[in-house]
Amino acid sequence: MVKVRITNMMFYGYHGYYEYEREQGQKFYLDAELKMDENSADLNEFEEGINTARVYEIIKELMENHRFQVMSALGIKIADSLLEKVKNVEEVIIRIRKPALPISGCIDYIETEVIRKRPQ
Repeated sequence: MVKVRITNMMFYGYHGYYEYEREQGQKFYLDAELKMDENSADLNEFEEGINTARVYEIIKELMENHRFQVMSALGIKIADSLLEKVKNVEEVIIRIRKPALPISGCIDYIETEVIRKRPQ
């Protein structure tokens, strides 16, 4: 198994349960982990590996141009889009962190993790 991780991407998005979150927006931090079987492709060929620039663009488009009330729905959409659009990826793990919280307490962030596998 080969893993490629892109960590701590920052996007300004309009996601959240409350209407003001979807209107004003806020920063989100995201990690993507993509797994592929090392036997499924010639890993020395660029087009057979994982194009991280393409992965970033897919995530950026969803984070910045769509609105979700629930972070898990956003994570599922990102993971499913990556499985659909990135060749040879067998599994995707998405972690989304939301530091600006409508909670009165000392919290660093809330994180949602989504794990999706390519159907067999």
